[in-house]
Amino acid sequence: MKLWLIITSSLVVLTGCASRTENIQLQNTNARQALLIQQQQAQIDALKTKIEVFTKERAKAKAKARARARAKTKLKQSQLPQIPKKNIKLKKVEDNNYSSGYMYPETKKKKSIKVAQSNTINSSMNKAECIKMIGVDKFEKYTKMFGSEDASIKRCSMLKAMRQ
Repeated sequence: MKLWLIITSSLVVLTGCASRTENIQLQNTNARQALLIQQQQAQIDALKTKIEVFTKERAKAKAKARARARAKTKLKQSQLPQIPKKNIKLKKVEDNNYSSGYMYPETKKKKSIKVAQSNTINSSMNKAECIKMIGVDKFEKYTKMFGSEDASIKRCSMLKAMRQ
């Protein structure tokens, strides 16, 4: 029976020691984690202050830019118009002094120069001469563009007259 008592007491002591070591290990890991959390919180606080400083500086810069823009627009608005270069004397117009000569003055018309049409344009140009002059591709292109062969022949005759 003594033996039995010794064994049970030793088991109780040993199991109690084991639970104490586990508790100590848990306390150590908790302390490490708490230290990490404190360090991370300090970093977060530092970043928050940097962000606040940056936003304040940015707001100040925007305010300065707005003030500059307002000052520029004020300068532009406050400038007076330039004085006219010519001294213009205006006539006093009344209802009873209407004259058509004043309202509609006669201007000297330039004589129009009459251009003599040259007889070199050959209105009797035919399709073969036109194709010979500009080529088949351009003739077909003009036919599609103008809608008929007659129009493309007229175009050929214009080109011939310009070349001469």
